[in-house]
Amino acid sequence: MLPHAANFSPMVLSERVHTFGQFLLRRHGERVHKIALDVGFTCPNRDGAKGSGGCTFCNNASFSPNGRKPPSIQAQMEQGRRAIARRTRARRFIAYFQAYTNTYADVAQLEALYDFALAQPDVVGLSVGTRPDCVPDAVLDLLDGYRRQGWEVWLELGLQSAFDATLARVNRGHGFAEYRQAVLAARGRGIPVCTHLIVGLPGETPRHYHETLDAVLALGVDGLKLHPLHVVKGTQLANQWRRGEYRPLGVEEYIGIACDLIERTPQAIVFHRVTGTASKDILLAPEWCSQKWNVLNGVERELRRRGHRQGEYAGVHFKEMQHVA
Repeated sequence: MLPHAANFSPMVLSERVHTFGQFLLRRHGERVHKIALDVGFTCPNRDGAKGSGGCTFCNNASFSPNGRKPPSIQAQMEQGRRAIARRTRARRFIAYFQAYTNTYADVAQLEALYDFALAQPDVVGLSVGTRPDCVPDAVLDLLDGYRRQGWEVWLELGLQSAFDATLARVNRGHGFAEYRQAVLAARGRGIPVCTHLIVGLPGETPRHYHETLDAVLALGVDGLKLHPLHVVKGTQLANQWRRGEYRPLGVEEYIGIACDLIERTPQAIVFHRVTGTASKDILLAPEWCSQKWNVLNGVERELRRRGHRQGEYAGVHFKEMQHVA
């Protein structure tokens, strides 16, 4: 299976981190960018199937089961093209089904949506974001069919943490067992998997982040996304933060942890992202999560200061890292 990757600035970290932007440039011979799409899906821990309220860190205010109706895929694609044109000359795109759980529907409905996106003349493939407990065989077979036709296909699984206690604390509604089943089933078909991990979840420490990475690497993965946990309006996490029950990471703290994880990740694995942002109108804390480029440049500077790059300590267990530096 080819090592794969996703939306990332090709101008940052290209020398020291195996980024998705550079991967796509080599694979397609030109810049390829993701266009994020919202097709109005929900999640099983929102609609009552497994719970209600969603994850404690997810902005519930942006979700309305009776009134939330996003623009058409066509309109979102056109808006995405215009936005990307202001920053880059990219002319080819991946349709990124991003918002909520994008396999949580009847397979015929999913096929119609995916087919419509792939019918756009400048689209080279799909990236489908979902939960590990929402990828039945029929959906995997559908994605595998696109892959076999030559499309760029990525399955993005929101694991966040390998610790069931943490997942329960943030109301995920699934555990690591569901992730294990999904990733093995997907990669067994040859579908590239990008796993999302959150750094800074309540109750977690560097030990948790590293042991989560170890668990993900042990099962096999093609890509990774790292996100700092940020507090946004309309969430249970915001209430916990206001009561002083949750302290977000500082920017230097996050940069150091991200670099540690990057160093322990084999070079073949593609980093689709090493930070995440929230818009200023909903972000409560930490303020630095609105400044993507500062964080990316900070990661680059720290790796240069260490004289290291991705994979520097691949295969070295977290407990051994105390004796390595």
